[in-house]
Amino acid sequence: MPRFAANLTMMFNEVPFLDRFEAAAKAGFTAVEFLFPYDHPAEEVGKRLNGNGLTQALFNLPPGDWNAGEKGFAALPDRFADLQQSLKTALPYVQATGVKRVHLMAGIADRSDARAVAAFRKSVAHAAEFFAPHGLDVVIEPINPRNVPGYFLNDFIFARDLINELGIANLKLQFDIYHCQIIHGDVTMRLREMMPIIGHVQIASIPSRNEPDGEELNYPFLFGELDRLCYGGFVGCEYNPRGKTTDGLAWFKPYAGVKP
Repeated sequence: MPRFAANLTMMFNEVPFLDRFEAAAKAGFTAVEFLFPYDHPAEEVGKRLNGNGLTQALFNLPPGDWNAGEKGFAALPDRFADLQQSLKTALPYVQATGVKRVHLMAGIADRSDARAVAAFRKSVAHAAEFFAPHGLDVVIEPINPRNVPGYFLNDFIFARDLINELGIANLKLQFDIYHCQIIHGDVTMRLREMMPIIGHVQIASIPSRNEPDGEELNYPFLFGELDRLCYGGFVGCEYNPRGKTTDGLAWFKPYAGVKP
């Protein structure tokens, strides 16, 4: 049975961020993820996580100036020093939460630019090497161009090929089903093909990015497919609730309380 992680950046927005850990636990989640914890002290994030008996499934490495439109800098040739510093910034949060995987964002760059491709390869390899002694996987995630125009990593095939070419043991694919359906479609066959390199899965309805309870995809079938493929990682609920978060959790009730 899939192990679901509530995304605290998008869910439980009825309460302040640090109070969302308790809200998620009360709703039956045993794991959480979020985009960025860096506005809060690492010790406080760890305290809220552990105090509610939750497992940290994932968070993103620092993306640069998010409010100014930056979405990471791994593919930006002139920002390698910022990339190096971002890994150090994340480390206290890794230690406070016990997370086992972090997402490295590529940034806004042209994938036809050879310098950007070289920068991304260098950054990905460096991040994986940096976190390997800490027992962490680094995941990279293709993001669709409708939600983030100009994002460098916008193709699952490119991501798969890069992971296979680099052959780094702790480098994995973050397979967001929502993004895959928009970019490529044929989600089930891509899950089957890419499962050996998948380190994290995320879900949302398509096209609205709401609860995974309708629209284009049959999520109960896909959850069963993850079981058939013996996927042992987390499934992050990276969706925007239509209303109050708890009012939209009927889809989750059969899975509530499943332990990591």
